[in-house]
Amino acid sequence: MPQKPRPLDHTKSSRAWWGKELRNWRNVRGLSTKALGLQVHLSGTTIERIEKNERPCDALLAGSLDDALEAGGALRRLWSFVEEDADTQQTDADNSPPAQPTDGIATQAAGMLDTDPPALLDRNLPPVERRVLLAVGSLVAVTPGSFTDLIPQLGQTPLPKVVRPEDVEQVRVASSTLAGWDNLYGGGGIVRSSLIGQLTWAKGLLEVDYPPALEADLFTAVGRLSIVMGASAFDAYEHKDAARLLRFGQWCAEQADDWHLRAVALNWLARQAIWCGAPDDGLTHAESGLVRADRITPREQAMLHNARARALAKMQRPQETLAAIGRSDEVFALAKVGEDVAWMGYYDNAQHHGDTGHAAFDLALLPGQSSAMAEARLQTAVDEHTDAYVRSRAISGTKLATLTLAIGDPQQAVAIAHRALDEVGRLRSKRAVDDVKDLVKVSARYARNPEVAALRDRITTTVLV
Repeated sequence: MPQKPRPLDHTKSSRAWWGKELRNWRNVRGLSTKALGLQVHLSGTTIERIEKNERPCDALLAGSLDDALEAGGALRRLWSFVEEDADTQQTDADNSPPAQPTDGIATQAAGMLDTDPPALLDRNLPPVERRVLLAVGSLVAVTPGSFTDLIPQLGQTPLPKVVRPEDVEQVRVASSTLAGWDNLYGGGGIVRSSLIGQLTWAKGLLEVDYPPALEADLFTAVGRLSIVMGASAFDAYEHKDAARLLRFGQWCAEQADDWHLRAVALNWLARQAIWCGAPDDGLTHAESGLVRADRITPREQAMLHNARARALAKMQRPQETLAAIGRSDEVFALAKVGEDVAWMGYYDNAQHHGDTGHAAFDLALLPGQSSAMAEARLQTAVDEHTDAYVRSRAISGTKLATLTLAIGDPQQAVAIAHRALDEVGRLRSKRAVDDVKDLVKVSARYARNPEVAALRDRITTTVLV
């Protein structure tokens, strides 16, 4: 039988008190730590550590947990008291008077304050909130401080003296969780904020002792996290940071002698260079990844051939672009179930058609080139991408709508575009928004068409403004 969770001591601090309330709400909803973690894109272990006050939380995460547990704002409001307490402790530390002899009087006064109920207690609050507010005494009377002032208070989880397999696994889980979050919401907003602390801690693991047997796994895990963060920064157009993070990920891969991770790093470096208008550099990165193609899987090879195709299309070299797409199709057909590392799970039939479809899209815009391949591949990507890959589906849908307008079918294009916009509006992705801007440009010649005009109005009010 599973062990009963150890009772939490809520008297240690206001943060410990909040962690206990989080566990209470989770138990009321009948959720395991893993089930709750899935709803907020964290591991079950991380949820457990938050409950035990072993892992920092912040206002944004507290709000997400409140929503996931349908706590009606209770956890949000209770977290504000934790912030106030942290601010008060800092102020008290900065302004503390010299120590006085203990004569019992001061102690008695403090005890009397602790027994007084908060003067601002709202009796309309649910019982659970009234109970905890009474427990923390004078917290409500504290003047709220700026949240930014609390950031140094949150601190970082101390690094271990010696790296353990559990530490490496924690980095792996962080990478997978945050990569999924990035696919759902894009690289802006809370995604990147969440990544920063994780990467700082993970990178620190490289500077402490670790058993030789763990070296390769550790460098791979840290490199993978750096690449996830680099891809997220690329999506947010923080290109300088993105390039540095991706190169660090590549370096980690080479330290670990991990050719699979190296291929992923070079693929992202290629894609970023192409997006930034340097397709020749992108082609170099992609071909560097294919130098020892025998050491990487068919899916990884296809991924890099797609980057080659996209670079060649931007360089307006149609025959070589088609050859690169053809080669990608050939090696992808050789892929076998179970031969890839976990992070390549995203590269399925939808992703393959989306990536090759993007290269074919650039080709189709060149004079004298057919649009049939691009249309078919982008449509397959839109149809087959699951809800776990909202950004990929939205970008492919936007490109398909743009191409459909370009070849002269505004009615069909409008229908495709509205579905894509439903998803772009949920993202924090500058890449997705830039693709929508291209759609606006192409739609200009149909601006008098009522349906296109309505689409352009929707774009202006919901995406670009």
